Amino acid sequence: MSIFRADALQGLVALVTGGGSGIGAAIAATLAEHGARVAVCGRTQAKLDATAEAIAATGGEALAVAADVRKPEQVEAAMQAIEARWGRLDVLVNSAAGNFLCPAASLSPNGFGTVVDIDLKGTFNACKAALPLLSRAGGSILNISATLHYGGTPLQVHAASAKAGIDALTRTLAVEWGPAGIRVNAIAPGPIDNTEGITRLLPPELRTRAERAIPLRRFGQPREIAEAAVFLASSASAYTTGATLVIDGGHWLTGMGLMTLGE
Repeated sequence: MSIFRADALQGLVALVTGGGSGIGAAIAATLAEHGARVAVCGRTQAKLDATAEAIAATGGEALAVAADVRKPEQVEAAMQAIEARWGRLDVLVNSAAGNFLCPAASLSPNGFGTVVDIDLKGTFNACKAALPLLSRAGGSILNISATLHYGGTPLQVHAASAKAGIDALTRTLAVEWGPAGIRVNAIAPGPIDNTEGITRLLPPELRTRAERAIPLRRFGQPREIAEAAVFLASSASAYTTGATLVIDGGHWLTGMGLMTLGE
């Protein structure tokens, strides 16, 4: 059950990058539940189609467009498809991300660059491509960040660096694009269950210990991130820009990163 009215986003058009799975798919579905027409993009058409079909099954309207956020021309093509379908774009959610565990001493320049290309450059590419549409009547950009860079998180120098860049990009664009009526905010999720972040980065045998390291003693749920996205996309946050909403159960406050649990 949502605290927001079912028509909170009625009439709006949203694009969610990385919308084929995990947090991105949850955000796409939840935006649609609240009245938005939603486009999802990512690299795997089958996953995007599954998200779009799930939205359609609940009465929503969705568009699945394959696009690699690392390639500006593909992102621009996605914007053109959205304009052709709906004639507008009001909300951009940058959820596409890549990550893996690796000590900095063993991390190749290519490995570091790949994550930066997806997370940071991909976010910029989507923001830049969306600007002409968002500028028409104002809009909202929501970037999915993290808390990795709030301290030092071993094995995550690539992802932490990329997410730190996303936070800087969020604040800078909030200032530059505010006069155009475009709000730019971020969400920094902590450990979220049923996502690739947990599946790929946390060994199953460490789950109980990881949950106990969180003040609220549990992992978050994708829906909890998605509900925050509804708030930041809606008129309820009309005077909010340049902000980062941390949703991590208090985890980062403990100063203990999940990646140190095995030591």
